[in-house]
Amino acid sequence: MTTLLTAIMALIIGIIGLVLGADKFVLGSAAAARKLGISPMVVGLTIVSVGTSAPEIIVSINAALNGAGELAVGNAIGSNLANIGLVLGVTALIAPLPVKKHLLREESPVLLMVTLIAGLCLYDGMLGRVESILLAMLMVPLLIAVVKYKGGNDVTVSEIETDTAEFDTKSAIFWFLGGLAVLLISAKMTVWGAREIALYLGVSELVIGLTIIALGTSLPELAASIASALKGHHDIAVGNVFGSNLFNLLLVMSTAGAISPINLSPNVMLRDYLSMTFMTVLLVIFVAQALWKEADLNVSATISRRVGAIFLSGYIVYYGILWTSLNFLG
Repeated sequence: MTTLLTAIMALIIGIIGLVLGADKFVLGSAAAARKLGISPMVVGLTIVSVGTSAPEIIVSINAALNGAGELAVGNAIGSNLANIGLVLGVTALIAPLPVKKHLLREESPVLLMVTLIAGLCLYDGMLGRVESILLAMLMVPLLIAVVKYKGGNDVTVSEIETDTAEFDTKSAIFWFLGGLAVLLISAKMTVWGAREIALYLGVSELVIGLTIIALGTSLPELAASIASALKGHHDIAVGNVFGSNLFNLLLVMSTAGAISPINLSPNVMLRDYLSMTFMTVLLVIFVAQALWKEADLNVSATISRRVGAIFLSGYIVYYGILWTSLNFLG
C-alpha cells in the first residue's frame, strides 16, 4: 500500500509539474523567439502550438526510454479522445463554438489523412522505428504550410505580445531552461508512478496512458477552453482541437516509436484507435453540418450544445467499453 501511495503521489506531482513546466517552457520559448525578431504570428503557429503538446511529448520520450512505449501510444490516442469528447464537449455545453470554413477545407482533410496513416502504422500490432520517423516527418511540411499560408489569430497574437513584453533575454533563457528541466523531471515521475500503479492494479501501461495520463495532460486544455469560453474568446477552441490532435499523432506517438519499436496489444487497434477514428469522423461531420446550415439556412456555423452533449456522451461510452473489456479480460 505504501508503494501505491508513493506512486499516486508521484503521478499527481508529475502531472502538475508537467502542466507548470510546459507553461514556463512555452513562455520562455516564445519570449526568446520574440527577442530574435520572430513575429508573434509565427510564434503562435509554431512554438506555442508545439509547446502546448510538450507534456505529452516529454512523457512519450521518457516512456519509450523506460520500455513503456504502450503508455505513450495510449497517451496520444487517449488525449485525442479527451480533446474531442471532454474538452470540446464540455466547452460546447457552456457556449456554442463558432466554426470557420477553413476547418472543413484545410484542417479536416489533413486530420483524416493523418488519422488513416496512423492506423496503417498500428494495424500490424507494431509501431516500428522507420514508420514512426516517417510519420514525424509529416510535421515539417505541415508547419511550413501553416506559417506560409495561414494568418495568425488576433487573440493568440495579442496574448503572445502581452505575455512576452516584459521578458529580457536572460529571463527568456531562464524560463526556457527551467521549464524544460521541470518537464523532464516531472515526466520521469509521471512515468514511474504510472508504471507502479499499473503493476499494482494488474492493468497494462496502455490503459494507464489512455486514462489517467491522457486525462491529466488534457485537464489544462479543458480549463483553458472553459476560461476562454466564459470570456467570450471561444472562437479558437475547435481549431485548437484539430491542431492538438494532429500533434499527438505526428509527434507524441511517433516519438516513442522512433526511440524504440513498440509491440502493441490488439485492443489498441480494435478498441482504442477505432474509437478515436469514430470521434474524429464525427467531429468532421458536425463541422460540415454546421457550415452547411450556415450556407443553406443563413444561421451562424457553430458546434451547438446538443453536439457538445453528443461528444461528451461518446467519451463516456468509450470509457464504458474500456471498462467492460478490462473486466472481460480479467
